[in-house]
Amino acid sequence: MKKYIYHIKIVLLAVICLVVVPACTDLEEEVFSEVTADNFFKTEEELISALGAAYTSLYGYAGNMMQSQEISSDAMVVPTRGPDWGDGGHWVRLHQHKWTPEDPTVNGAWGFLFGGVNSCNRLIFQFEELQNPLTDPFISELKGLRAIFYLWLMDIYGNVPIVTSFADADPNPPTNSRSEVYAFVESELLAALPDASPNVDASTYGRVNQMVIQTALAKLYLNAEVYTGTPEWQKAADVCEQIISSGNFSLEPDYFNNFNVDNEGSLENIWAIPYDAIFANGFNLVMQTLSYLNQQTYNLQAQPWNGWCTVEDFYNSYSDDDLRKGEPNTEEGPSTVRGNFLVGPQWDVSGKVRLEDAGTAASGTDPDGVPFTIRAEVNELFPEAWREAGARVSKFEFEIGGLENMNNDYPMFRYADVILMRAEALWRMDAGNAEALDLVNQIRTRAGISGFTELTAEDLLAERGREMFAEAVRRTDMIRFGVWDDEWWEKPAGDEHLSLFPIPKAQTDANANLVQNPGY
Repeated sequence: MKKYIYHIKIVLLAVICLVVVPACTDLEEEVFSEVTADNFFKTEEELISALGAAYTSLYGYAGNMMQSQEISSDAMVVPTRGPDWGDGGHWVRLHQHKWTPEDPTVNGAWGFLFGGVNSCNRLIFQFEELQNPLTDPFISELKGLRAIFYLWLMDIYGNVPIVTSFADADPNPPTNSRSEVYAFVESELLAALPDASPNVDASTYGRVNQMVIQTALAKLYLNAEVYTGTPEWQKAADVCEQIISSGNFSLEPDYFNNFNVDNEGSLENIWAIPYDAIFANGFNLVMQTLSYLNQQTYNLQAQPWNGWCTVEDFYNSYSDDDLRKGEPNTEEGPSTVRGNFLVGPQWDVSGKVRLEDAGTAASGTDPDGVPFTIRAEVNELFPEAWREAGARVSKFEFEIGGLENMNNDYPMFRYADVILMRAEALWRMDAGNAEALDLVNQIRTRAGISGFTELTAEDLLAERGREMFAEAVRRTDMIRFGVWDDEWWEKPAGDEHLSLFPIPKAQTDANANLVQNPGY
């Protein structure tokens, strides 16, 4: 399947190079394309190729969305290690919920998401101009994708402009309320559903088909009370049941099959970004999280940056017998049991040579000197976090001899999440619901741990955290469960307004019609 996807990627990239797509809400765009209705867009294959610009917009997902959803949560952190990862205090502010409208993640996520909206709008405009019945399912697909971009925008920023035109778009669109954006997303997803492809196979891999739209609806309804003040638990449960009963997906026997280098065959992938180290860059977790010395562990072609790691309390939320946690390396050699985390003494690629760190105190003092031992403990957030502080994020398999960008496909929507979403929706309506308990225990059974005998809010949130770690849902989950404003490690209790990021200053400066979120 990957070879098929690679071929499609190359075709898509060749087509999108003909147009210029901005990553902001300014839709004043001059198109320098030789692709016209007279010489292209004649066949279904050409139309599929033209979809490429919309989907390549997603390549930034593993950066901006991961940062906004995970680094801001109680799961991940980027400590300042001496002179490393200071970056003007941005990462510290992101962890402590002290961000500003000028911070990189605030602005970057906005640009990423509206860049995707703009790409969809342009292609919808071009397809509608053709007045060709062949374009109908592709227009529905693009509207479904645009609605998902707006789902994420609404989740992160709340009130945002709804822009659906291209050629005559308002260069300074007004803000729509969060409730208005919710209604727009729901209507667009429901309208796109009948005409979107029902296929769940190589032809729709990485694209928005009916199952992707259903999953987006489930996420919309699960968070409806946060977005609008009105819960929609039954709708969330019903949509999840339609996905489950479709028979298109099942739990992988091995959790880590979903995150292998060659994971495009995962039985759980409802929607994934088919990243590629050469043709589809953007997933560089290997660089973000591993130590400089781990270049030797995996014979990497570039030196990692020693940044992202796991908050110790989150790491400890896994029991030692949880197969998702894995086992740490020891003084005798590297672990043979894979896990979500890399901890313990570090070894070279042969597994026989112990790695040593000859760094100086200026780059963060290490507690054990020269032997390099990644430890779950993070001694401090800043300014002198140890170089070896914090379990590293190894949920996605690191390729021996890998490049700076990874080949693993990134699961944006995964079947295990649907199981947990239905369980939560049923539990919200009836805390003693037997099916909800059974669904959660399906996930725990695969992880090799005993099932719950009853469900509590704390258990549900914790289980979602353990299962969905590093899949860009933690912030949204914590807000829905009402713990986002709580105090956790190196992060004080916060105000309610922090459940939304501010509208970036660069955008409010450029567009006086935008309304800043309260508290900023």
